[in-house]
Amino acid sequence: MVEKTRVVRRRRQKSDKPNPTDVHVGSRVRLRRTLLGMSQEKLGEAIGLTFQQVQKYERGANRVGASRLFDLSRVLDVPVSFFFEDLPGVAGSEAAATEQPAERGEHDPMMKRETLELVRAYYRIPDSHVRRRLFELAKALAKTAEAG
Repeated sequence: MVEKTRVVRRRRQKSDKPNPTDVHVGSRVRLRRTLLGMSQEKLGEAIGLTFQQVQKYERGANRVGASRLFDLSRVLDVPVSFFFEDLPGVAGSEAAATEQPAERGEHDPMMKRETLELVRAYYRIPDSHVRRRLFELAKALAKTAEAG
């Protein structure tokens, strides 16, 4: 006789913290949406959601299902793997996976609105030579700041 074992799944309680993977995926959705200059409302319309639902995905409060992740990848024009890039804990950084989202945002310049606005403005410069010169200028200024 074969004994069956039943897996019992515990549902997340309201007071429980979001899963770090859900938070990471949501932050990648927000990053890409912001880089494209797209509002939560526009993204929601494109995938059949309200902006409040998009907010919950971006915070990690709601888990993004496979079909929704596929829809997001099409609308945001990135491969599905984009949402898992730099996932804390995958390369052995378990401590980073337990960090609170606000703490990560303080240390991660890619999560700051200023960075996203700078990148958007940079790519709005139509002349590639001007963009390249600006890039070189920024690197030179950073190098000077490090030396001083």
